[in-house]
Amino acid sequence: MCGIVGIVGQSSVNQTIYDALTVLQHRGQDAAGIVTVDGYAFRLRKANGLVKDVFEAKHMQRLQGHSGIGHVRYPTAGSSSASEAQPFYVNSPFGISLAHNGNLTNTVQLRERLLQQRRHVSTTSDSEVLLNLLADELQHTTTQHLSSDDVFKAISKVHEIARGAYAVCAMVIGHGLMAFRDPFGIRPLVIGKHETDTGTEYMVASESVALDAVGFEFMRDVAPGEAVYITLEGELFTRQCAHTPSYAPCIFEFVYFARPDSTIDNISVYSSRVNMGTMLGEKIKKEWEDHDIDVVIPIPETSCDIALEIARNMDLPYRQGFVKNRYIGRTFIMPGQQERKKSVRRKLNAIGAEFKGKNVLLVDDSIVRGTTSEQIIEMARDAGAKKVYFASAAPEIRFPNVYGIDMPTTNELIAHGRDVEEITKLIGADGMIFQSLPDLIEAVRQENPAIKRFETSVFDGKYVTNDVDQAYLDHITQLRNDDAKANRSKDIGTNLEMHNVCHP
Repeated sequence: MCGIVGIVGQSSVNQTIYDALTVLQHRGQDAAGIVTVDGYAFRLRKANGLVKDVFEAKHMQRLQGHSGIGHVRYPTAGSSSASEAQPFYVNSPFGISLAHNGNLTNTVQLRERLLQQRRHVSTTSDSEVLLNLLADELQHTTTQHLSSDDVFKAISKVHEIARGAYAVCAMVIGHGLMAFRDPFGIRPLVIGKHETDTGTEYMVASESVALDAVGFEFMRDVAPGEAVYITLEGELFTRQCAHTPSYAPCIFEFVYFARPDSTIDNISVYSSRVNMGTMLGEKIKKEWEDHDIDVVIPIPETSCDIALEIARNMDLPYRQGFVKNRYIGRTFIMPGQQERKKSVRRKLNAIGAEFKGKNVLLVDDSIVRGTTSEQIIEMARDAGAKKVYFASAAPEIRFPNVYGIDMPTTNELIAHGRDVEEITKLIGADGMIFQSLPDLIEAVRQENPAIKRFETSVFDGKYVTNDVDQAYLDHITQLRNDDAKANRSKDIGTNLEMHNVCHP
């Protein structure tokens, strides 16, 4: 999962992009990058690390320009090398820089196509493939000045060729900002504006909260398959560029990834999580009618709103039994199992008084590998809990994600091939309950009934792009398992810094 930002402004945009990326830091902690356009030159800084560590004062001073894009990243199948941090750029045609959130499912075929077009791709990132695919289509324009028709024609061709999930923003030197979303709208993308004395500034971002943080007014979500083009003069053009677009947003955005203060596809993330708590509370009351739970305790932070609603629904006390160290990253998106294991006890500490002598219900947003859940249950018992029950606001995750979330391979998923009783035993709980998939869908869909379908493949194995087979799943298994990531980590490159990449 990644976060993207793009701005066409009336004054310097470096600080605005930086501030927006800090708000989107939860979407990626592996690397960060900003590119601005200063006349006919790109100003680029990207490196491994958090936003606050990648950009020092000297870097910000060099990132001049009234337009630019930014990116925060964590890798799925690609390397963690700084060479694969985004944004990427190509010099021809015009000079294009691109940031991408998502994952292409036909990358291998696209690489072969680009080789035939004599375009070189120097990294393992599908984002660089997408950039070159877009550049190749723009190469076919016959004039020196891009029109909106030229842009939309190129993006329409990208939609025809590319498969998978992608929310994209790209800068074209001397022309403007383009942004587009895959025909299923799997990954989120919003657009906002800011009125100034000299004109209108426009911004695109992964989540609405990024607009809020820098004073931009939310306009709307970019529709599935839609493209946006904003000239450097501040003219806004939009067009539907996909033949058969249909909404199927990733439901895991609402379960875990997105911030609660964001709105995605007219759905309040916060409200959807409250609804999840209502649904799960009702299920617990029905299936555990004779429960002996004394207190409901969330595993911070995503599950707090969910647990609070469960407690209210069940007429039980709600307590914050764990204190979170906010300076430890999100363990779900940390590369490598050993790093995730080591971080859990550094991340959370139990408040003994809330556990001692009690039967507790721990609530989490989801269970992926199960190792974190197991360690947290051990912490609860060490703190004096008599019994530890566990509730997941999401159904059992049984299948890998191929659309930009680093869900591990099937043999690393605790729920793959196991029933609830087996999972309960493995994590050491006294009882275990999962949200049902229909209830999860209903909890999110309540906020926007117009959306008829969600991308739910991690729960049911149904991939909305209809191009994922066992051969592809075997391929990503080879790329994603922890052993492969450990081998790639040996190839961590040096930080990249490029301040004057000129349009030839």
